[in-house]
Amino acid sequence: MYIHNLNPVLVNLGIFEIRWYSLAYILGILLGWWLGKKLLSKKNFKINQDFKVNFFDDFISYIIVSIILGGRIGYVIFYNLNYYINNPVDIFKIWEGGMSFHGALIGIVIGTYFFSKKKNLAPLMLLDIVACVSPIGLFFGRIANFINAELYGKTSDVYWSVIFPTVDNLPRHPSQIYEALLEGVGLFVIINFVNFKNNLKTGVCSSLFLILYGIFRIFAEQFREPDIQIGYLLNFISMGSSLSILMILSGIIMLFKIKK
Repeated sequence: MYIHNLNPVLVNLGIFEIRWYSLAYILGILLGWWLGKKLLSKKNFKINQDFKVNFFDDFISYIIVSIILGGRIGYVIFYNLNYYINNPVDIFKIWEGGMSFHGALIGIVIGTYFFSKKKNLAPLMLLDIVACVSPIGLFFGRIANFINAELYGKTSDVYWSVIFPTVDNLPRHPSQIYEALLEGVGLFVIINFVNFKNNLKTGVCSSLFLILYGIFRIFAEQFREPDIQIGYLLNFISMGSSLSILMILSGIIMLFKIKK
């Protein structure tokens, strides 16, 4: 059993703080940016090398904005709409927390669509690259959730359970670590293994990402406490699981259309 005593603030300069959560976003984006270029250079696209590097640099700007806007709007709509209707100014207080993966995903799809139209590229080609690198950010994000003692698990007596003193004194599943291993490490290995198969059709990696992330998220949600302000929908399913079911269905439909 481990008693959580990690400080979410890495450096505190009084008027300015550097938090682990912010570093997780930055590190995830930088590593994803680097790996995305590497993967893109190995793809047999009918564009020259210089253009590939340049447009991917521009694409990252779209991705960053899409993650922030989509993640925040998704959290507002999916997880705490009543509160933000009554406190609309708080929508802009991102530093207080509140981001949704599913909202960020929708934002990325929309941002990629507009960028692809601007550059006259196939959106699924770019989304395949995003699917390969996204698990990096997911891994660091879940580790940051653990450091912040948020999105904690249900009570448990397993020997690797964790007590989060800022929550209560009960031993709990470290569900953040489960998600880091599944959504981060496991998803990264599988998607990138598939990506290097010969004659892989465009869109397959994107489809598999939707399906596998949805499955891993639903599994991890069984060990995670539901959001306090929502609880369980219909008294048995969390909001995260509900949205992940839609992801799985979308991925399956995409996969069938690609194979046809």
